[in-house]
Amino acid sequence: MQDKKSLLDDHSQNDKLPIRIVSPNFGHLTKEDTDKIELTQRMPYYFILFMLNGTTKHSIDMEEFDIESNQVLFVLPNQIHHLPASGHGKDYFKLGFDENCLSRLPKQYTFLVNPLNQQKITVTAGTATRLKAIFEILSGLLSTPDTDAELILAHLNSLLTEINLAYFATEKNPSDEKLSKYIGFQIFVEDNLIDHPSITEIAEKLALSTDSLYQIVKQYSGLSPKEFVTNRLIIEARRRISYGESSTVKELAFELGFNDPDYFSRLFKKVTGKTVAAFFKDLS
Repeated sequence: MQDKKSLLDDHSQNDKLPIRIVSPNFGHLTKEDTDKIELTQRMPYYFILFMLNGTTKHSIDMEEFDIESNQVLFVLPNQIHHLPASGHGKDYFKLGFDENCLSRLPKQYTFLVNPLNQQKITVTAGTATRLKAIFEILSGLLSTPDTDAELILAHLNSLLTEINLAYFATEKNPSDEKLSKYIGFQIFVEDNLIDHPSITEIAEKLALSTDSLYQIVKQYSGLSPKEFVTNRLIIEARRRISYGESSTVKELAFELGFNDPDYFSRLFKKVTGKTVAAFFKDLS
């Protein structure tokens, strides 16, 4: 597996920002550098693929996604991303940037929390035209490393705004307050995952009753809050197994806040249908 040092640490295309764009005719690394990158990596930054023409296949957290023309795929930090060995499409843009870039932008982009659990977005022809234009401008700005960072950030803001609008385009009359609470729930779970917060505790933090929290989480995820937290823990377990961060069932259980490895093993099998030991074996 690739080590935890980010690709952007050594290969950013700007002197001030950790950001890189690749297209068929721009931004490719040398073969020597490419050979150092493993196809499977635990992402240390945000990755966006915009396919203009062609098809490709990527895997995120062990789920495969077929990407076709006028589709966007995004990968979030800490997710396990498996790149295709071949078949990158005829025309595309790939973008990588990290929290340092995001923190300097004027607003938040809700799609980067993935509240609707859809990491592939099909965009309209109009949106595709605008995305292509923004990507081309960014590529021009990143063709020289000393471009003013504010110019790059201005166009990155436009790009993320377009994708954010496309992400929610099919959501029928979402309640802003409910969606905000659901995102707050997701963030709280992420920040406190291995502490195993109770549903009552989470509801209190969000100023909700447990019934209201149940209804909101069920609406957006199709799961109860408890099921959501359990599934998120199991996803994290699978990530750590896949990336070789844990070597034994007991070690993995303790890392994820479980005091009883046997209980963790039963929960893992209930969710995945396979034992933890079987996952370790598959990757050995």
